[in-house]
This record gives sequence, structure tokens and C-alpha cells, in this order.
Amino acid sequence: MDKNAINPWKKLSLKQIYDNPWITVEEYQVVNPRGGNGIYGKVRFKNKAIGIIPIDEGGNTWLVGQYRFTLDEYSWEIPMGGGPLDVPVLESARRELKEETGLTAEKWTKIMRIHTSNSVTDEEGFIFLAQSLTEGSPEFDETEDLKIIKLPFEEVYQMVMEGKITDSLSVAGILKAQVLLRS
Repeated sequence: MDKNAINPWKKLSLKQIYDNPWITVEEYQVVNPRGGNGIYGKVRFKNKAIGIIPIDEGGNTWLVGQYRFTLDEYSWEIPMGGGPLDVPVLESARRELKEETGLTAEKWTKIMRIHTSNSVTDEEGFIFLAQSLTEGSPEFDETEDLKIIKLPFEEVYQMVMEGKITDSLSVAGILKAQVLLRS
């Protein structure tokens, strides 16, 4: 990281193009790093992305499957969701794990901070390992029609390597967890 880096972009103006409870889309008139005039679009998220990799004593984890509207396809993912910007990320992680899987965890380890697509959005994500688990009943919200599966973590890692899991938070978190769990 270069903390002394100077921003080569000059923002001339900003116009809000769209707004809903989850995102705002902004359009900037800019001068780019080479001095040319242009536009830049930015999707501002109103929540942080929160992902959780629950691991039990036997080395198993849980995935949730759902049909993703934006992709128009089914997706297997780690339990995840949005955390309000003004709420501590661990508090949001605890809520999401319970909501999507029914699990609660005694041990939490933040393993990653990630930008989900830094060319078009400011979304910031956080991924946790959750251990010392207790099973319970999920509490889905009204937008969720989830399937939950419990698999050996090694099998989930192989799903990433075979391209069967493509969600960016899931892929990054599973790869990082694989390294951490092996060391």
C-alpha cells in the first residue's frame, strides 16, 4: 500500500442517477489521469458485505444456495448478507449466520477485508471464520428462498477450484480459509 499516493483523478461534478434502499448510482464528470475529460459511474452501497465460513469440529462447513436475480442463475455461496454501515461488522456477521443457517458461534475470527469490484463500486466486504458452533433453526427474510447444505470444507474448496462456486466473497473467503486451516 502506498499511503502517500496522490489521487490523479479530478472530480468536476457529481449527479445522482438512481437511488433505492440498497444502492445509489452516481455519475461524475472527471478529468482523467492523462488530462482528458470523461465520465465515471459509481455504485455506492448502503451496507457492508458480510460473509461467514462456519467450520465445525469435524472440518465441515455450510453453504447456502439460491437463485440470484442479477445473474439469472443458481448460486452456491457461503452464508452472507448486508450489514448496515453504522453497525459493527461482527454484529452483522452473527445475525447473518443465524438468519441463513440457524447456526450460532462462540469463536469468531475476521480473516479478510475485501473490495468486491473496485472499478465500479465502493462496496467493502468482511469475511469471518465462525467456530465452536451450535445448530438451530434459520430465520430467513422474505427475499430469501435458500437451500442449506453441510459439506466437508475440503469438498467446498474443490468446488471453488472447479468453478462451481463463483461468488467473489465466497471464493476469496474459502481460498483464504483453506490457507489458514492448513497452517
